[in-house]
Amino acid sequence: MNLQTPRKFKMLLDQANEVAINVLRPISRKYDKAEHQYPKELDMLAALVDGMNEGGDGLNAGAAVGKRGAQDEQNKNGVNMSTALSVIEMCYGDTALLLSMPRQGLGNSAIAAVANEEQLKRFHGIWAAMAITEPDCGSDSAAIRTTAQKDGDEYILNGEKIFVTSGERADAVVVWATLDKKLGRAAIKSFVVPHGTAGMTVERLEHKLGIKASDTAAISFVNCRIPANNLLGNAEIDVAKGFAGVMETFDNTRPLVAAMAVGCAKASLERIKEIFKDDLDPDYATPYLHCSNIAAQIYRMEAEWEAARLLMLKAAWMADNRKPNSKEASISKAKAGRICNEITLKCVELAGPMGYSEVELLEKWARDSKILDIFEGTQQIQQLIIARRELGKSSSELK
Repeated sequence: MNLQTPRKFKMLLDQANEVAINVLRPISRKYDKAEHQYPKELDMLAALVDGMNEGGDGLNAGAAVGKRGAQDEQNKNGVNMSTALSVIEMCYGDTALLLSMPRQGLGNSAIAAVANEEQLKRFHGIWAAMAITEPDCGSDSAAIRTTAQKDGDEYILNGEKIFVTSGERADAVVVWATLDKKLGRAAIKSFVVPHGTAGMTVERLEHKLGIKASDTAAISFVNCRIPANNLLGNAEIDVAKGFAGVMETFDNTRPLVAAMAVGCAKASLERIKEIFKDDLDPDYATPYLHCSNIAAQIYRMEAEWEAARLLMLKAAWMADNRKPNSKEASISKAKAGRICNEITLKCVELAGPMGYSEVELLEKWARDSKILDIFEGTQQIQQLIIARRELGKSSSELK
């Protein structure tokens, strides 16, 4: 694995950086204050991103996992890598606005991970949110209670989902539901439910600490009928394979959430280095123990940030090269989410009153950062997954 940024992505990343600085950053505060208002400026960006994606590697929330998008050549840097690197740059601009980008929803990743070829074509170009969490089911996705009952050529969905990112704005929602509660996690499948389907209702939008520009919805499903072929992938319940098929989605999305955290933390780090530039050695020639306290804290944060970035790149690279990356995806998400929280809060602290006021975006980045350590699996869940992989334990053996 080459740790340098692939040269073929340079133009893409330069464009993403320009967008972050000249489009997202200037409207960041505006949409933070106008919670739930759709950022109309993103429509233009969505068209640009669509064009880049059609041309190959680009900012693509549906980045392929293993079986799709990878070639037989060695050491490939493909759509997973380009997406992760682009996400860093975009979140350097604004995390909430990236989450609001049309056709870049987390549901698109679910479609990319488990859909069959016919479904990939049929759902191409839609904007898909992902609905997993329920009122009585948080980080334990296997405890899902929303049901999907087969009725002829249709499935009937009943249940409630909460904290659905882009749940109101997206074209469709990928809903996780169980075909048979008695069979446990093996019976959980994902279903594409287009907005406007009878029986599907957006109950409310949540008011949040951060990422306010992104709409987060609670959605109910009451006798909601969808075509049977909207079940993603294989409809058969494979007890031996269990939850693995649906969980492939997280192998795809967790490195991307880690990339969001790396980008958000990068924004705070760069700003605090600018504020204290007179206290820092640009050549890093001063021994650590001879530095000022502020400089030492900033250097330590930089080292932690670099570690998180490299772990994220490894998880994305493994996906591009058809290597099982479940453990590495969780490692990258756990490290980046925690470090992003620590860095953004420490930068607020170091900047003093300036960091706490709305004169700076430091306080906003600190608020936005918290969700990056929570969604797609909390810190504790990631550590549990890592422990299971390291010890060779199943979910029933290690809880």
